This record gives sequence, structure tokens and C-alpha cells, in this order.
Amino acid sequence: MVFQLTQKLVFPNPYYGEPDGLLAVGGDLSVDRLILAYSNGIFPWYAFREKQIQWWCPLKRFVIFPNEIYISHSMRTLMNKGRYGVSFNQAFHEVIQTCGNLRMEEAGAWLGEDIMKAYTRLHEQGFAASVEVWEESCLVGGLYGVTLGKCFFGESMFSLVPNASKLALIYLAQTFQELGGTLIDCQFETPHLKSMGGRYIDYEEYMRYVQEPFESL
Repeated sequence: MVFQLTQKLVFPNPYYGEPDGLLAVGGDLSVDRLILAYSNGIFPWYAFREKQIQWWCPLKRFVIFPNEIYISHSMRTLMNKGRYGVSFNQAFHEVIQTCGNLRMEEAGAWLGEDIMKAYTRLHEQGFAASVEVWEESCLVGGLYGVTLGKCFFGESMFSLVPNASKLALIYLAQTFQELGGTLIDCQFETPHLKSMGGRYIDYEEYMRYVQEPFESL
């Protein structure tokens, strides 16, 4: 069943959603609604050309545990060369803009102006973060996502040179683990993420991580 949201700040029970995870449509992209959504494992997909906000909550969650991140020999070699620099929250707007630009012509493209503004508002309030990969002063890769408690909810990533997004994810996992983070939500499985340690857990286990107290962060 797919629910129609109103202006009331509430989401339906994820167990009543469609088998593929589609739960609801409508509502808005306010900071309060987005935080409520992510706190329940729900995330938006805004096909902006169709002018419809979709809300998804798959009951099988594809995640990476930071302590399980797989670093291949070739990636270790690349990291040891020190060719690229990595930073955090230094170019959030540029990262989300590049992610959107690279996918703008794809079917179902969702990183339009409204969603970018929504996640920028989250970032300004401390609920979204970016990782940037630099070759000298040029941004060549990165990722961004939502940060709540001990979880990072990945939204999008990009590479303008080989392996830049992998590098961003590795540094995210390592740094997040050092800060006490326990889970990176990948939303959907891709070969890229599976090769780096992504695996499925059920919604009940997933929510135990999402609801874990974050005093240590």
C-alpha cells in the first residue's frame, strides 16, 4: 500500500508499504519531516520532473558497517601514494551540485533544485555532511549524506577520476568509526558498494542501530 501524506508531520508504519519499499507520496521536504523520516529508516526520492515526492523504506537494508569496509590492495596503494587529499564538510554545496549535474539527464533524476535546498538546510543545521576528494585544488570526487546519532545515511556520490568515490567512502568509514559511528546506510545495493563490504540486514536490526543513543559521538 502507498499512502498519501498530508501536511501533518507523521509517517505510516513501514510494514504497510509496498514489497519494493515504496511507502508514501506527498508531504514536503522540511527539516523536521526529513529528520523524522530518517529516524524511522525512511528516505525521500523526489522525481522532480514528475513533481512528486516519494518516501521509501525497504525492509531489507543494504548497509556497510564501518569496521567491515573492504579496502582492496589497489586502493591501499592509491591511498599510500598520497595523490589525493580528503576533507570533510569543506564543499558541501559543490558536492551535492556535482552529484546532481552528473545525473541530470538520467531517467528518474531526483537531485533537482528543491532537494538540493532541502539537504543544504539539513547541512546548515548539522544534520548532513559531505566528504570531498581533491587533486590539488580541484574537486574530483565526493559523497554526501544525513548524519543522525551513530548512523550515516548515504545519499549520493561521484567520481571525476577513477576510484575517487571509493576513496571518499573509505575515509568516511574510517573517520566515522573513530568517532563512534556504527552504521552507514547505502539505501540500495550496487556492485560498487557490495564490493566494499555492503550487505543486507533486516529492518528490526537496522532500527536498533538507528535508535542507539549517541552520547559518545
